Amino acid sequence: MQQIMIGDICIYVAHKDIKNVYLSVYPPTGRVRIAAPLRMDLDTVRVFAISKLRWIKKQQGKFLRQGREAPREYITRESHYHLGKRYLLKVIEHNASPKVVIKHETMEMYIRPNTGIGKRQEIVDEWYRKRLKEIIPGIISQYENKLKVNVAEFAVKKMKTRWGTCSIQAKRIWLNLELAKKPKECVEYVVVHEMAHLLEQHHNERFIAYMDKYLPKWRFYKEDLNRSPLRHENWSY
Repeated sequence: MQQIMIGDICIYVAHKDIKNVYLSVYPPTGRVRIAAPLRMDLDTVRVFAISKLRWIKKQQGKFLRQGREAPREYITRESHYHLGKRYLLKVIEHNASPKVVIKHETMEMYIRPNTGIGKRQEIVDEWYRKRLKEIIPGIISQYENKLKVNVAEFAVKKMKTRWGTCSIQAKRIWLNLELAKKPKECVEYVVVHEMAHLLEQHHNERFIAYMDKYLPKWRFYKEDLNRSPLRHENWSY
């Protein structure tokens, strides 16, 4: 992938076997990426980027104003989120296997005495992973029937650059563990987004038409997802 500079803005350029130019600005830091046809030289890409400079800066400004979650310490009374709802963590020490239980407005984490922050995070992350794996199959099944596609496999993992991704050839999709904290509608949006790529690889008019047809409110869910607080670490979609 090549890079060009427009003032103090670094733009990553990927040449692909496509017909049109695609410009993207990613949260949280406003990273800019252009996918350009193979025939388009860098000078032409630069001219295109300059013509979109006002829009690029506007998008970057939005992301820079976006809220950040404070680093988690996994202590009692700390706020944690599950499917868009806020819970207060309650740490309970016991001499048994660790577990996480939701009770009303509280997320109870049972741990052995002297469990460190790193291990506490692993326990919560594994609980998030299990919760996502409970709801994702139902979403996939629903939209497999609608889109007439087949998802061979899905996985949940930590990702620094995307909410989700897919392998079109293998018909496999990956979803970001952080989605467990977001509203279920946002999880649905990302799943459908990746499944639509099994029909159309690029974010072109055909792809948008699929999204409009099968998830009409997808723009609202996307905005909601990008508007919600981000992790303290820098990662984006």
